[in-house]
Amino acid sequence: MGSGAFSLTCMLHSLVALTCGALMMFYTNEIFVFGHGPEIARKLQGSTPHDQLLIRTSDSFSGLLLFAIGFLLFMVAFVKDREFQSFFAKGCILLHVIMALWRIYFEGKLEDLAWDWLRRVVGDIVLALSWVFLVVYSWREKYD
Repeated sequence: MGSGAFSLTCMLHSLVALTCGALMMFYTNEIFVFGHGPEIARKLQGSTPHDQLLIRTSDSFSGLLLFAIGFLLFMVAFVKDREFQSFFAKGCILLHVIMALWRIYFEGKLEDLAWDWLRRVVGDIVLALSWVFLVVYSWREKYD
């Protein structure tokens, strides 16, 4: 993993996390409409002003957390220790697999989000596969 593969993977994931986090913080309504359609977007925004405030606050903090994760990935991209890179990549694989399982068991049961869970699970698996390829590539470098 001493080559640029780890740095490139971290940078790409960082770019995705930073972009999604910023969009979640500042363009929540537009993201809901784009991702779920206008009818479901209205349902996801809450029915009372208090609910709407809580949901907007929660979405902003979720976006801030995702933005922080993107920044962390950007910083980790410059670490040169091969053992840490391998450990970090395996942790990212585990994180994406857990997210996919959460989407299957939780989002699949929500009426308004049930139609979309398969697409999101495939996205989580694709993100995990990018780290799997990186780990396999590092094994090839290590044992060749």
